[in-house]
Amino acid sequence: MDLPRNPFKARLAGSDTLYGLWAGFATGYAAEITASTGYDWLLIDGEHAPNTVPSILAQLQAVAPYSTAPVVRCVTGDAVLIKQLLDIGVQTLMVPMVETAEQARALVRAMRYPPHGIRGVGGGLARATRWDAVPDYLHTAHSELCLIVQVESRLGSDNVAEIAAVEGVDAVFVGPADLSSGLGHAGNPGHPEVQARIRAAIEATRAAGKVAGILAPQEDDARRYRAWGCQFVAVGIDISLFRQAALANLARYRPLEAPQPPSRTY
Repeated sequence: MDLPRNPFKARLAGSDTLYGLWAGFATGYAAEITASTGYDWLLIDGEHAPNTVPSILAQLQAVAPYSTAPVVRCVTGDAVLIKQLLDIGVQTLMVPMVETAEQARALVRAMRYPPHGIRGVGGGLARATRWDAVPDYLHTAHSELCLIVQVESRLGSDNVAEIAAVEGVDAVFVGPADLSSGLGHAGNPGHPEVQARIRAAIEATRAAGKVAGILAPQEDDARRYRAWGCQFVAVGIDISLFRQAALANLARYRPLEAPQPPSRTY
């Protein structure tokens, strides 16, 4: 059996803009519905959604028949957790709150087998190896793995050029909500200082020859970040879309007491 290809990584090497959706319901059923709609990629959120390794596995299995590529965000850059996620078949991993090049290098090592890293060998126990059906997996796995590091703090944005330059980092993903909070503008990612940091991070990432991404559910934000050079953009969050649709549906029959526009803080 051949090593499974990573279509998301392959498409990052092109010039197309890849539009994604954030998956927060933490169920295979909801993830499969989303995967059937045609987004280029789906972020299975293990940081802020109530996900575990088994629930992430269920979502990977649910979306496997579809063209939408799964990206998994882990709750932390812990090497043991990364080992578990890679073993269940995660090929594209997003790690939050990366602030230094040293952190980025540690993440690269966690995703590679010795002598180039510290990933433990699961062998026939691992779905990633198709239970030992993929020949030479230990020597070829890294070629189809994709590491996305999140820059979402003052320190991270200060060091983004060095982070992006780390060999083995494939992309940098900017987190506007945490970045705005860390800069003293909580709830206001549109603040000029935050926007300047976001643009500088995108430009530094591209200058390092890497790909930049961002979460931007508001259309004007998404189009602006795309114009600045983001190649993969999450343009919605499933939970938010569900809530907005439910409110809009109810408002057709009963005026809402205090209608609120969708939040711009993500």
